Amino acid sequence: MNVAVYVRVSTLRQQQAQTIEQQLERLQAHIAAQGWHLAEEHIFRDDGYSGAKLNRPGLDSLRDQAAMAEFELVLITAPDRLARKYVHQVLILEELEGHGCHIEFLDRPMSDDPHDQLVLQIRGAVAEYERTLIADRMRRGRLSKLRAGQLLPWTKAPYGYILDVERPRDPARLRVNEVEAAIVRQVFAWYTDPEQRLSLYAVAKRLSNDGVPTPSGGQRWNVATIRGILKNPAYTGTAYANRTRTVPARQRKSALLPVGPGESHRPRPREEWIPIPVPAIVSQEQFDQAQERLSLNRQLARRNNTQHEYLLRGLVSCGQCKLSCLGRSCHPGYSYYVCRGKTDALRASQGQRCPSRYAPAAALDELVWQDLCHLMTHPELITQALERAQSGEWLPQQLQARHKTLKQALAQLARQDERLLEAYLAEVIALPELERKRQEIARKHQALQAQLRQLEAQVEKRIEVAAIAASIGTFCQRAQQGLEQATFAQRRQLVELLIDRIIVDDGQVEIRYVIPTSEAGAQTRFCHLRKDYF
Repeated sequence: MNVAVYVRVSTLRQQQAQTIEQQLERLQAHIAAQGWHLAEEHIFRDDGYSGAKLNRPGLDSLRDQAAMAEFELVLITAPDRLARKYVHQVLILEELEGHGCHIEFLDRPMSDDPHDQLVLQIRGAVAEYERTLIADRMRRGRLSKLRAGQLLPWTKAPYGYILDVERPRDPARLRVNEVEAAIVRQVFAWYTDPEQRLSLYAVAKRLSNDGVPTPSGGQRWNVATIRGILKNPAYTGTAYANRTRTVPARQRKSALLPVGPGESHRPRPREEWIPIPVPAIVSQEQFDQAQERLSLNRQLARRNNTQHEYLLRGLVSCGQCKLSCLGRSCHPGYSYYVCRGKTDALRASQGQRCPSRYAPAAALDELVWQDLCHLMTHPELITQALERAQSGEWLPQQLQARHKTLKQALAQLARQDERLLEAYLAEVIALPELERKRQEIARKHQALQAQLRQLEAQVEKRIEVAAIAASIGTFCQRAQQGLEQATFAQRRQLVELLIDRIIVDDGQVEIRYVIPTSEAGAQTRFCHLRKDYF
């Protein structure tokens, strides 16, 4: 029998205690005692991954190979090593059983007996409750220490400070790094000096030219680092905890990357902030002067300039370095989309220019608008693309042939089961042999049933395409009205709704469209990641 094992630990402390190796030793000893075969590639491990989430590389690999029928049995020490949440345990158990793969726990062996199933459910629910309870207690304890001034809000000290090695979260042991603190004071002095009036980029360039190492030890300072120093209130003698809260991510980290899982941070009301006293490096007056100038610069920023109209503002990316492009007017009457990698501020951090060419704004705007109008007046192009995306390589006759093959295989398994029972009744085979063979047939039957369900789901998808296509046609009919007489504001609104990204690479233009598939989708830009888009 081909066997796989899965081992997991949650924290670095457990990794150092080598508990994952202890799990592996127990599993290998059990396999050797049973005389089973364990291949090296069938050892799946997750070092330092929480059991509360399913996004684990070792578990993902296990599930992928189980779908390919690489093994028949998965051994795990206990259910909480598989997942902390009961719903996750059931999900994985049902998925692997559907592939004809059984899971066995050493500490808590489980069978199909209803009592064992009930015990597994209770233990899974208790493990989930314990984890939630521990997390809540830790959160409340951490907030209590923060309010008492006994805990720093950082795990890594800001530039200019040094954490104590033995007690890194103790505010009483926080020390000032005088060398870095001198740089912080110089940054504030340069930026707030009314005579010099250095910009953020000028400050970064001066530090780079003077050979001052960056906080990460690099050679080139960038504008974001300087801005982060100027906006950090800890330098005035007060650090703040509980400034943000986590919410599900609504936007992608990059316009050219998929959404992916994750969380983003949102600011909390200032009255919820928790102040913690720390050694001051600059005065409150100088810090306030820096904030006033930063606020003024935001108001006068080039992005607030409405003198020049760019239809594709914020939607163009460079095909060479994947950075976004800015709208820029170089000469009277000449506007371009310019890659951020060509600007001096970015070169200050990367040390090299992007070799891409300037894209004439008027020509690109007109090209994209004409393509969008063509798409709106020919909705059959959208429907064809949707059908290709949904159906993949399958053709209707192939779907039918596959469905017929699966039905025949299930009927053959039923006949095998009947012959086994007849052989047992005729005393040709013994009862243990009958049970073993019938278990194998049951696993194969479950795997075939899972494939049949997936196939039927694909057929249902093809039926859904027709309904979605009708909705798209209705939307295109509404959008066609007034395309020729649309004002710039109306064009901009339609572009924001229907275009995800425009990638320009030396004359080659790729337009990535998104089409709303419901009434609600036509009210919100795609960047807000609504689910009623395809």
